[in-house]
Amino acid sequence: MSANTSRPGPGEWEEAAGLLSRTARDLPTGRHEHHKERLMAHIEQAQRTQETSPRPDKARRSRLARPAIALPALAAAVAAAVIAGTALTGGDGHGDGPRRLATGPALTTRIGAASPNGVGRLLDQVSLVAAKDDHPTLKAGQYVYIESKAADTFVKTVDGRSSLASHALHRRQVWFSPDGTKGWLIDPAVNDSPEGETLSLPDEQGNTPVAGLNHPSYDYLAKLPTDPGTLLAKIYKETRGQGNSPDQEAFTTIGDLLGESYPPAALSKALFKAAARIPGVVTVNDAVDAVGRHGVAVARLDQTSGQREEWIFDRNTHVFLGQRSVQVNRARGDEELIKPGTVLFTSAVLQRAVVDDIKQVPARSS
Repeated sequence: MSANTSRPGPGEWEEAAGLLSRTARDLPTGRHEHHKERLMAHIEQAQRTQETSPRPDKARRSRLARPAIALPALAAAVAAAVIAGTALTGGDGHGDGPRRLATGPALTTRIGAASPNGVGRLLDQVSLVAAKDDHPTLKAGQYVYIESKAADTFVKTVDGRSSLASHALHRRQVWFSPDGTKGWLIDPAVNDSPEGETLSLPDEQGNTPVAGLNHPSYDYLAKLPTDPGTLLAKIYKETRGQGNSPDQEAFTTIGDLLGESYPPAALSKALFKAAARIPGVVTVNDAVDAVGRHGVAVARLDQTSGQREEWIFDRNTHVFLGQRSVQVNRARGDEELIKPGTVLFTSAVLQRAVVDDIKQVPARSS
């Protein structure tokens, strides 16, 4: 997919580069390439909107994976399209990412068999487990801490020749304050520094986005409705016009919340029950998270991209393990290199906790 954009002036270029830098570092690792096409599609629509609307600041904003910050201005988003090919592939157009993170061959897997049967039963079991999570309520001055391991596959282009490559499995640590305005990230796929970097707001452009489904804070999540039907209706309403289809976007939105947030128990239960009502959701008999743990998955196939998003649960305890995105059907166009069985993104949640300070790491439970 391409966007026909005019070349920005020096000021627009600098602003767009800063925006993409912020956006890219806030993306969960591996989701950069996965969401690049979505961003480009938004930019094309944004350009059409500019032609008919005198107030571009009111145009619909791009949705990126949790915990991304939405691009704060339509004009900057259009300018960003010109440099998206480099900013979203690691800064040099080769897709290598930060220098200290090793790359290797494409990640592949055996595609698990999917079935529409048993989805409701499995999600009922999962929701019961989620409802028993008695993690403490997050208070002002505390932080949600989430540790995971992740890897991804991407298209790497060197001297005009493209091939598939992967970022090595690596550790990701993130901290968020209750209101979402303070945070820290340590992730070698995003930043070379072993110390990581701040996620605190306002960002480099002075923006402090209002929390929402696409960039939620703990405080925002705590106020969401816990009735599954009401919750799902809100998700459909607030993601209208985004993604490849309303159903896929609703499923993706819930999946993003599962991966890197710490919803209250009642909301977790509601999210799983809401997912059971989305058409096209299936079970997958065998799926493997980023650290090799086998489980059963709840999944949905994006008919446009041919990619299946999978939420992986322990087969016996029904605890959430992680998630992955697998190419199931043949890709087309610029993505033809991505063959069925390619794992575009995989993660495993290792620890979630409430801590008293930024960069504090809790003791592991035995």
